[in-house]
Amino acid sequence: MTGDTWTDDACSLVDAFRRGERSPREELDSTFSAIEKSDLNAFSFLDREGALRAAEHADLSRPFGGVPVGVKELERVAGWPQTEASLVYRDRVATRTSTLVERLLGTGGAVAVGLTTASEFGGLNVSVTKLNGVTHNPWRHGRTTGGSSAGSAAAVAGGLVPIATGGDGGGSIRIPAGYTGLLGMKGTYGRIPRGPDAYFRPGTVVLGCLARSVRDAARYFDVCAGYDALDPSSLPARPGWEAGLGAHELKGRRVAIVPALGGVTLEPGVEEQLRASSAALIAATGMIEVDLSIDVPNLAAQWMMGNLATLLAELGDRWPGCAADLTDEVSGGLLLAQSMYNLNTAAVAETRRIQANETMAAAFNQVDFVIAATNPGPAFAAEAPMSSPSASFIDWARANPVTRLGFRGVMGGVRLAGAVFPKLPSALLDLGSEWFPDLVHMGALTIISNIYGNPAVSIPSGFVDGLPVGMQVLTRHHADELLFDVALAVEREMPWPKVAPELRARRDERFEEREVFGPVA
Repeated sequence: MTGDTWTDDACSLVDAFRRGERSPREELDSTFSAIEKSDLNAFSFLDREGALRAAEHADLSRPFGGVPVGVKELERVAGWPQTEASLVYRDRVATRTSTLVERLLGTGGAVAVGLTTASEFGGLNVSVTKLNGVTHNPWRHGRTTGGSSAGSAAAVAGGLVPIATGGDGGGSIRIPAGYTGLLGMKGTYGRIPRGPDAYFRPGTVVLGCLARSVRDAARYFDVCAGYDALDPSSLPARPGWEAGLGAHELKGRRVAIVPALGGVTLEPGVEEQLRASSAALIAATGMIEVDLSIDVPNLAAQWMMGNLATLLAELGDRWPGCAADLTDEVSGGLLLAQSMYNLNTAAVAETRRIQANETMAAAFNQVDFVIAATNPGPAFAAEAPMSSPSASFIDWARANPVTRLGFRGVMGGVRLAGAVFPKLPSALLDLGSEWFPDLVHMGALTIISNIYGNPAVSIPSGFVDGLPVGMQVLTRHHADELLFDVALAVEREMPWPKVAPELRARRDERFEEREVFGPVA
């Protein structure tokens, strides 16, 4: 699948550079060769000339000095395409570079290879768009990587680059990490700044990376986290993430195992695998399991509707004329939001947000950690527009021209009726959530930590049907370092393959299966 790229983690590649065993230029040449041969469709844009210049002048004293990295398509890099993974902006070029990327390339010394594919505007946890086509999972071609950080996950797990940027507004780092066997850390809200365009809505987006190891993610925090005036919600820097790994006592800490957090139905084998991995973690660390029920209110539909205000701001007067260029899921969502989102819907959403805050606060008053599944099952079909295996609302709405027209008519009627009966749209959303659960189950396991703003991490947790599944661990606000240490304990006790199995033979047999993980294939 690839050329002679580095298949260990990014930190070890920096060490190899410093020892003179490899050079940034050699690694970059291998990276571009691997991308050319790859059938993953992980990159939407490559900057060969810029990357070559950076590699030739790489400062190996920097944390990621000379390391080739992928930049998620939704991040800005001046002079690169700024498409938002949408046909609407296929010709737009960025004039500014995001704070995250500036820090990664500047302070970090990394070499930006190009843009990794994402779902359109980051709106779905799938890996298909009209602009870029389908991105495939390196563990099994034809399966999804999830989203929205689709290409970043594929590139890292597929051996193309050792680390790539990601963003998580409802699970968009953790979901693809879970599907591709990577470490996906979502820090406390504000940990890594979102400038230069830090929209207040949806108030859930946290930036980060897709990583092969815990120390890579911790070093990434050292480089990229910290306050930025362009993002007033960003948190002050807390240096020492990597240096502090393993420094926190886990013995005696209380943990609740809630596999189906958010009331999601898990696919066969997922809960069993999660409980086996959790038991091994608890035994290795001396943590104490606590029986705890967490009943999180379902606010996904109302939350989703409100978030689309940011997309309308982005599209401006292009909407609705650009509807044909958008994926059906995005255009349909905008129509839903315009018809169903009103002051009453916003009030319901905020009321349920407070209920969710109270629920999570009560949980973390009793335990230090909550362990849940990252995804309902292993990776589904790569071409699927939704993660639900059942027929979806969007499938119905776009089935043929008649239903498309009918959908628009119904939404127009709801908008008019909502002016007279303001509680109607929210009631219809609740009813639609029951009839079409795919509308609210996409990311339902992960979204609570975006709503509440607490840190959560997806850790590789073995395999179901030969495909990776993730263990999601949650903790209270500002205790991100504890999650790094939990992940480190898993990494030491149950080490995971750093790249997909097609590449494992090139890792000198260094990965050894542990019984708790079971067979990979």
